[in-house]
Amino acid sequence: MLSRPPGPAAAAAVLLLHGGRADSLAPPSPLNLPGLRMRPFARAMTRDARLADALIASVRYRVRGWNGHRADPVLDTRRALEELRRAAGPLPVVLVGHSMGARAALRAADEPHVRGVVALAPWCPPDEPAGHLTGRTVMALHDEADRITSATQTWDWLARARTSGARVRGIRMPRGRHAMIRDARLWHRLATDCAATVLGLPAPTGGTPYEEVSWSAEPVDAHDVLLPGR
Repeated sequence: MLSRPPGPAAAAAVLLLHGGRADSLAPPSPLNLPGLRMRPFARAMTRDARLADALIASVRYRVRGWNGHRADPVLDTRRALEELRRAAGPLPVVLVGHSMGARAALRAADEPHVRGVVALAPWCPPDEPAGHLTGRTVMALHDEADRITSATQTWDWLARARTSGARVRGIRMPRGRHAMIRDARLWHRLATDCAATVLGLPAPTGGTPYEEVSWSAEPVDAHDVLLPGR
């Protein structure tokens, strides 16, 4: 479900999905540290002029784990998207997910009104499907020093998604590893830029974000894709 209902004036939606565990049927704890980590991303997006008319909300999970074939967070994401559609109509949506949440976002990105995904240190195992994302945009940020999820697997997944007809961009982050704590402001800034890009929103100075960067699965360095003045 959604963390809060959409307002009547929303023109687009950003849904944030936090990380979790490979296996756990326990509900998220009241503190829910993975969820707390996504709050600065939400704040950065709320303060961005390009997203002034966007609903920014989080997907609430019933349980903490992915749980094999159950793929529990994917079901939660699809339910949240349906809740959003019933409440606010067919808004364009970008899913912004971290780790397990990024994997759930990639699975659910075939829903009709989802424009694409911003995947933060995503969990992309070698058998993760990619053929369902034709016409979607996926932008992935990963620190290659991450020891929890594999940046190499992320770049490999992007290559498969591109072959299947997705528009993809891999961004190599200089620091942060899996928790995205070091250089956190850069993670927040780029995630916001990527969310605006997926929704097709113009850059603050006019034009389209990343208009000078070719779309490719080959990762580029984060500082090479920062918008001017950002």
